[in-house]
Amino acid sequence: MAEADPITGKITDEDIERARRQIGVPKFAYNKPYNAIASSDGMSHFAFACGDANPLYHDRAYGAGTRWRDQIAPPLFLHATGTNLTPKPDAETKALFKGLFRGVGKYYTGVDWTWWRPIYPDERVFVERSTSNIQVKESSAFSGGRTVTETYRDLYVDRAGTPVGRREEHYLSAEREGTKKAGRYAAIQRQSYTPDDIARIDEVYAAEVRRGASPRFWEDVEVGEELVPVAKGPLTMVDIIAFHMGMGLSSSGIGPLGLGYAQRRKMPAFYVPDAYGVPDVVQRVHWDHERAQALGLPTSYDYGQMRTSWLIHLVTNWMGDDAWLWKLSCQSRAFNFMGDTTICTGKVVAKRIDGANAVVDLELASTNQRGENTAPGTASVILPSRAHGPVVLPAPEADTLLRGAAILQSAADRTKR
Repeated sequence: MAEADPITGKITDEDIERARRQIGVPKFAYNKPYNAIASSDGMSHFAFACGDANPLYHDRAYGAGTRWRDQIAPPLFLHATGTNLTPKPDAETKALFKGLFRGVGKYYTGVDWTWWRPIYPDERVFVERSTSNIQVKESSAFSGGRTVTETYRDLYVDRAGTPVGRREEHYLSAEREGTKKAGRYAAIQRQSYTPDDIARIDEVYAAEVRRGASPRFWEDVEVGEELVPVAKGPLTMVDIIAFHMGMGLSSSGIGPLGLGYAQRRKMPAFYVPDAYGVPDVVQRVHWDHERAQALGLPTSYDYGQMRTSWLIHLVTNWMGDDAWLWKLSCQSRAFNFMGDTTICTGKVVAKRIDGANAVVDLELASTNQRGENTAPGTASVILPSRAHGPVVLPAPEADTLLRGAAILQSAADRTKR
């Protein structure tokens, strides 16, 4: 969750028009990626942050025995890498991006991922970020007021400019006054557990199955088949800390001590004094109970990317080493509060042949102890096939290939000048 400086608390027509003018314009990154190089350790730390012990993401010797011939990065690792080659903006471009939707809450609402090939140790990845869509609602069930959904597209490419993955990430800006009036979380209190409750959650952890080296063939999969569930929680502060150990603090460049002071000078609107007068990041709503309550929430909550990683864990457990996770989408429909337990489940909803590949489509769910599906999702997995052969990595669309090449060519042209 990110939140702007409280100025008007309203979404203006002028801001909406300027947001639409941002579509397709590459955005400069003021902060470096957490992992400039996809190191073996960085990949392992990322998988650790997601609670995923799959040796394919941790052990180069294990990876050498698979079809990938090495350790590979967890699919979501792209979130923590990618050097942005977009040049610093001129005055006109800087003004285009400055200060949109100030004074309103901004919430992560979901993501659509596509992966075309794995990331190996010691690779360097580049990324271009731009706004790809703007949707406006004059009145929404979420806040009761005006909302704007911004979609940001990140295209990740390798040294040759060949696309390796794409993320379409969605954020909702909602007028804060309307959000408070909605009061949808007023009745929720932090969950308490008995020893028997914990024992039932532990049973799900104990029953987790990783397909691993045993191929799951397309012919053996049946529509309606259910995936073995994966447990996540009860959510604790350790889970939030571990998340940051793997993914970094944030793309906003926040940091400790003097580094935090320097960033506060650059981004004063991102810092709000706590109850003791100490300026601290608005992002602390993920670990600061009092800050969350000040925003009308019962307690602090997770990151949407955490639940994305949990659904990926569920799918990759099921599909095995020889398969390829091609696409995954999920929505964040409700907060996952501190103390909540999420059980990730899935089922096969379709089988199809797509070109050279045998594809299985999955429906996914992230259900908490209140019975709420806080992050529904879908996935498309390419499986090995007895009839069609091993997995052939999918190819990016023609326009995506051209854009990927242009990212690197543009950077090369600037270097020559």
